[in-house]
Amino acid sequence: MAGKLMKAVQYNGYGQGPDGLQHVEVPIPTPKNDEVLLKLEAASLNPFDWKVQKGMLRPFLPRKFPHIPASDVAGEVVEVGPGVTNFKAGDKVVAVVNPMVSGCIVFAVTKENITVARPSKLSADKVVGLPIAGLTAHQAITQSAGVKLDGSGKKKTNILITAASGGVGHYAVQLAKLGNTHVTATCGARNIELVKNLGADEVLDYKTPDGAALRSPSGIKYDAVIHCATGIPWSTFEPNLSPNGKVVDITPSPSALVTFALKKLTLSKKQLVPLMVIPKSENLQYLVNLVKEGKLKTIIDSKYPLGKAKDAWAKSIDGHATGKIIVEP
Repeated sequence: MAGKLMKAVQYNGYGQGPDGLQHVEVPIPTPKNDEVLLKLEAASLNPFDWKVQKGMLRPFLPRKFPHIPASDVAGEVVEVGPGVTNFKAGDKVVAVVNPMVSGCIVFAVTKENITVARPSKLSADKVVGLPIAGLTAHQAITQSAGVKLDGSGKKKTNILITAASGGVGHYAVQLAKLGNTHVTATCGARNIELVKNLGADEVLDYKTPDGAALRSPSGIKYDAVIHCATGIPWSTFEPNLSPNGKVVDITPSPSALVTFALKKLTLSKKQLVPLMVIPKSENLQYLVNLVKEGKLKTIIDSKYPLGKAKDAWAKSIDGHATGKIIVEP
């Protein structure tokens, strides 16, 4: 592939939203040690992508401009670098592109240790949402909330999932119900039946008084909140938590981080826990296996061809997607 060009979408600076994206041709990357080159079948957008463009992670990301976004990818291995032993050309995979380097939506280089095999019968769109959104939900449910997904937990855990029809939320509902849990969920009115069908025991319209107050219809207190929305203060969560309840915030704001620190300093039993996802191949493989077994599914909000990447970007920024937004080359 050396010397050949591929189509890509990139941006040259912070800000500008969809208008900042440019369609270009760039050299196809060459895999280095422990890397694989993928010909992509799909990429999935996450809020993380446009937040990097907006400058919310400066000066850490991106490392340089121009930057090609997209971290969630699925495709076929076309070339392997030195030292790669688990993959060969022709293998179907799903992977995370290191956000410290550019992603892509046609060809991409990924590290072998965060690339996992997928059955060829599983189409790319069924798994491409797993690397960031799926792993975030998995880490929040299993590590932060302590739910055992084999159902072996002796005590039922009461969980609230906000924005339960979104990219992370819809995975979180399904994963939580694999354990011994009672799941309350919030979403917009149009998605209530969808979220019930994903397994939630009770669903609140977030625009109603009870939904805004996060009050469980059955009156339970939450042992853990998987907080996938924004703009909800600690004062709304606190009265709904059990004595040792915690709020797992997947997109913590500065005020949330202050609350986290204060709760730690005051030794409060009720805690706010910021979550930073750490992608691990064994967890990604576990999620792929769940999809294969029919125990986990990806809800697709919309699909866009590469030529309509600006529309996909705008849809993600709008913040009301149901499930995942996918771009296909």
